[in-house]
Amino acid sequence: MNAPVVVFAVGNPDRGDDGLGPVLAARLAGLALAGVEVVEDFQLQVEHALDLEGCRRAVFVDAGTGTPAPYELRPARASARFLHTTHALPPEAVLEAYERCNGRPAPEAWVLCVRGESFALGEGLSPQGQRHLEAAWPRLVELCTGRAPGAAPGIPSAWLPAPGTPA
Repeated sequence: MNAPVVVFAVGNPDRGDDGLGPVLAARLAGLALAGVEVVEDFQLQVEHALDLEGCRRAVFVDAGTGTPAPYELRPARASARFLHTTHALPPEAVLEAYERCNGRPAPEAWVLCVRGESFALGEGLSPQGQRHLEAAWPRLVELCTGRAPGAAPGIPSAWLPAPGTPA
């Protein structure tokens, strides 16, 4: 990948709020923002380190059960304390794999974890999950564009928070 921003959206859309990441990925891909690459998968794998090549910022989007509502945004850094032998990896392990393979620091990285409430098989997003997604959406756009959410060109107004709504 050569895009300055790579967004990794993980989750299973057939497991209720676990689909928060894929729904945000589809919405973001629909904007077709220049310089933003969207990678969607069920879970992070060591091979995702290859997708970081050439990017300046990575954003990892996922749903979480213990996440403070409506979402948590935190920086991520490479960490060797996560094993690369597990089936699914946390963002820190993907960043570590990048550093080990390339011999240079991983790009700036952020984790946007959206609070999920229901993860039942065969269900869609819960009403609470949908509200949390709407709260997280402007922050994701901001991370991808470097601008305030309302200033990003081409974003349908229905996707922006109402005035006075916390983002």
